[in-house]
Amino acid sequence: MAAPVDTEEVVFEHADASLGRGLGADVADDPALLRAQVERLYEHDFVVFDGPSPNRPSLLLSKRASRMRWLGSLAGRSFLFLVTSSSVLAVLFIFYYIARDAIPFFRLEGFKQFFTSTEWYPTGSPASFGALSMFFGTGLVTVGAVLVAAPLGIAAAVCLSDILPFGLRQMAKPVIEILAAIPSVAYGFFALVVFAPMLQESGAKVLTIAGWLIAAPVATLTVVVVSDLASGVLSERRRWAGRIGAGIVLGGIAVFALLKMSAFLSGVQISSGANALNASIILGIMALPTIVSVSEDALQAVGRELREGSYAVGATRAETLLRVVIPAASSGICAAVILGLMRAIGETMVVWMASGNAGQVPTPWYNVLAPVRTLTATIAGDMGEADHVTGSSRYHVLFAMALVLLAVSFAMNMASELAIRRTRKKLRGE
Repeated sequence: MAAPVDTEEVVFEHADASLGRGLGADVADDPALLRAQVERLYEHDFVVFDGPSPNRPSLLLSKRASRMRWLGSLAGRSFLFLVTSSSVLAVLFIFYYIARDAIPFFRLEGFKQFFTSTEWYPTGSPASFGALSMFFGTGLVTVGAVLVAAPLGIAAAVCLSDILPFGLRQMAKPVIEILAAIPSVAYGFFALVVFAPMLQESGAKVLTIAGWLIAAPVATLTVVVVSDLASGVLSERRRWAGRIGAGIVLGGIAVFALLKMSAFLSGVQISSGANALNASIILGIMALPTIVSVSEDALQAVGRELREGSYAVGATRAETLLRVVIPAASSGICAAVILGLMRAIGETMVVWMASGNAGQVPTPWYNVLAPVRTLTATIAGDMGEADHVTGSSRYHVLFAMALVLLAVSFAMNMASELAIRRTRKKLRGE
């Protein structure tokens, strides 16, 4: 077994060479004087020894200074760990407190009625707590919001990242992001005071105009892209003729479809302006900034190399966007849609003020012009009337609804994180 090494002796040996050169020949020739000089420097928490370069000697801390430095580093890392973990602890506490008040309801009433019945009479005798109509209303409004926000948000992200000039992009993006700064109660007042009467008094005209404003650009873009793709299989001499011919045929089909849509929408009758369509449109507008921002980041992360490589092999801009850029950013775009879905599913004020608050399943089930009621609106509306003192089933059922919403939001958040990780791995080539 090797003999133990005295750390101080090693320090002095390393210090001898540099101090002998720096303190003069008299000190260098006298070992006792040299050791006294080293001890004096050691007491002041540093010792100079030979480093990588004679002109730039490095420093070796003493035991006391090294220990203090380690304690400071440990304290800093511990503080940063506590700050980072505080959000995780907050989520766990939220889960715990909501589950603590939700479990008594399932013990008293069970699961079957809550998830399968549409009878919601919390003040009846006996009381009924069927939340199926609220689940359906939440799903209908959320899906409608995604159908409004996802196409517009993805199209806006593609335009911002690859089509619009830099100056116009710098003006358009802040305008879109301003939508996220508007309070939800302001959206709710607009939906209740402006949009609901408009739908009820002249709903057919509003739907027709909105249908043309949305469908006409989509149809035009579809015709241009499909014509470009269809002409790509032809030779260079026939490509322009094929593109024009395909555009004429597809344009005629698109105009016929738009006219049929206009005739259908002009005959629609809306009995109440506060309905699922009203809430879906407003929620879609509220979710737009999230979808646009995350989708644009995903498209920008694809990089110029893939785009330039596609152009180098002769692909057009449409082919590059549809076959290279968007597929490469598909996971990030999916994450953007999921985050927008979470923004819509957790909204309270807009659906409370604009959805009509009718606890029913529409007939037919896809009728977005019927009033519906959502989980968040039910929680906000009934919490003030529930018995907080005795802890009745009417009180605990609201926490059961909140627990379901929290679980769904948590699952969507995990799905978006997995999608983002998948995009990063794909871009790194893993």
